[in-house]
Amino acid sequence: MRDVAELMETTRLRLRRFGPQDAPALAAYRSDPDVSRYQSWAAPVPSAEAERLAARFAAGDPRAPGWFQYAVQLRDAPGLIGDVGVRRGEDGRQAELGFTFDPAFQGRGYATEAVTRVVEFLLLEEGLHRVSAACDARNVRSVNLLERVGFRREGHLLQSTWMKGEWTDDLLYGLLASEYRATGAVRHR
Repeated sequence: MRDVAELMETTRLRLRRFGPQDAPALAAYRSDPDVSRYQSWAAPVPSAEAERLAARFAAGDPRAPGWFQYAVQLRDAPGLIGDVGVRRGEDGRQAELGFTFDPAFQGRGYATEAVTRVVEFLLLEEGLHRVSAACDARNVRSVNLLERVGFRREGHLLQSTWMKGEWTDDLLYGLLASEYRATGAVRHR
């Protein structure tokens, strides 16, 4: 069985396992206040913490229950431009995803391309039944990305998360394999 953490590609991107070389870029974009605003971590992310994260991400198993973080890079250039996280459920039939991208690479379709590839992998190649995602309701760019990929809004939880000193609303999204197959949503190959 191939190591999925090494081999996922799109027309413009390579999704791979994290390595120690990714720590500086991870620290840089996760330290950006605009990037961390809707995330659970606080900025700045110190270099030592980024090194620990990169090592933990590198050691993960992409098919095991729990979170696995894919490093995203351009196919024609080295270096980390973002990451896509997948949390597989214990039953092996569902997964949740999240994503974070360097602002220097936002607005060019890279995040949509990477998330689409991961969703395609999970639903079509791995045969999972469902993929879900949640985001802060104020994070319009993430909302738009999820809807572009084909996710359906399933809920709006009012003031459901206490984060960084304030109550925030959460939007819940889901996508079934049957829906994804029906739309012919395979893109960016």
